[in-house]
Amino acid sequence: MKILLLGIGNIMFSDEGIGVHLCRYIQRKYRFSSTSHTLDFIDGGTLAERLIPIIVRYDYVIILDCISADGGNAGDVYFFDFDDIPKHISWQGSAHEVEMLQTLTMMDIVGDRPKTKIVGIIPKVVEGTTLELTDEIIKGSKTMEKVLNGHLKELGFEIEVIDEKIDIQDEAYRFGQNGDL
Repeated sequence: MKILLLGIGNIMFSDEGIGVHLCRYIQRKYRFSSTSHTLDFIDGGTLAERLIPIIVRYDYVIILDCISADGGNAGDVYFFDFDDIPKHISWQGSAHEVEMLQTLTMMDIVGDRPKTKIVGIIPKVVEGTTLELTDEIIKGSKTMEKVLNGHLKELGFEIEVIDEKIDIQDEAYRFGQNGDL
């Protein structure tokens, strides 16, 4: 099965970029192997509907993104299937021009959306131009990492740590300072 790990967010708006930062962090920290699956990593930024031609090439997609949740707090992590989104969760209020929720719904209309899981986190700061992540998001990113790795193991991946010293905030700075903005 072809699996895509898709990081979504605007890295210039603090916590709003956690999906992209975590995707890059996971790719640099681990090596994933499976006899029956492939795993690709894509920084989807805020491209949303422009990602459709890429997403349709996969059998299974795991999206890392910010979400909103009634009664939730900054740093709370949620893992759910797109086909069964809990009623208290939405993707409203992020800095994306067109939300992934709408993009995936458009794909459903024409019947070309692959099986989709979401690992989402409630952001604290989504405005102001900074690469600085809040403490709540840094802490929550560790939970996102555990949830993601647990799910990939369930899918049959073996996971090897290749860089134990990598840090999510350092990764955000590194990404921004390399002129990748």
